[in-house]
Amino acid sequence: MNWVLRTAGVLALMVAFSPATDAQWPKYPTPGVARTPDGNPILDGPAPRTADGKVDFSGIWNRPFGVGGRGRGGAPAAPATTPDGIPISTFGEVAGRGYPLPMTPWAADLKKRRMADNMKDNPDVWCLPIGLMQYHNHPQPRQIVQTKNLILITYESNYGLRYIYMDGRPAPNNDPQPWWFGYSRGWYEGDTLVVETTNFRGDEKAGWLDVNGSPYTEALKMTERFRRPTFGTLEIDVTIDDAKAYTKPFTVRVNQRIMVDEEMIEFICNENEKSTDHIPK
Repeated sequence: MNWVLRTAGVLALMVAFSPATDAQWPKYPTPGVARTPDGNPILDGPAPRTADGKVDFSGIWNRPFGVGGRGRGGAPAAPATTPDGIPISTFGEVAGRGYPLPMTPWAADLKKRRMADNMKDNPDVWCLPIGLMQYHNHPQPRQIVQTKNLILITYESNYGLRYIYMDGRPAPNNDPQPWWFGYSRGWYEGDTLVVETTNFRGDEKAGWLDVNGSPYTEALKMTERFRRPTFGTLEIDVTIDDAKAYTKPFTVRVNQRIMVDEEMIEFICNENEKSTDHIPK
């Protein structure tokens, strides 16, 4: 395991399990949650809905431990694909282990160079926004805040903030300065929230789909399909369409679960940051 991933994993575990953090951060019951008589949330109940009947994706979400990874201590390995064959995305590899990405020669060479360089230019190392797929798969949680015309996603990792416009606007066509998070527009198709994102930054430090450096460029169009089949589960199918980096579009699945009676933790990456001092300039 490279030092970047190891550092990220250790940091995530420290944040998740530190007794000091648990003792110092406030706890408050999440309102409006159906519960059993002994107070446990009913996670397999129906998804909540907004006043106009749409599925409400609001909540604090996290990746289930072990999704797309190896089994430990004799436990069976987590599945690498959905029952219908969609690869399960992971933090290390956007399509998980064993799925050959349809890379162009340029993209394959760039990923090889990034890995040979210990992934030191991953934006996560430099406290920069880490890209939507890395945010989707990061061990630290994210919170979705849903309103009629705008959905906000706040990522605990690197204090990321993403806007999804729900007011029917078109994609920008005036050659605007590209965004680290891209420009996201969403709409409903039945109970599925569809989000199309374009206008990404695609430079060397911005274009990372995963820790191992699978690249994307400014040509990327990302289409996400959010589903909330139960109160406690979130499924996101993400299609990567980037003709500069991949010979054809491909789709991966991200699974997340609700966090009840929890709060986001303030995470300021650059505060007393020392790790980049050890990177050869």
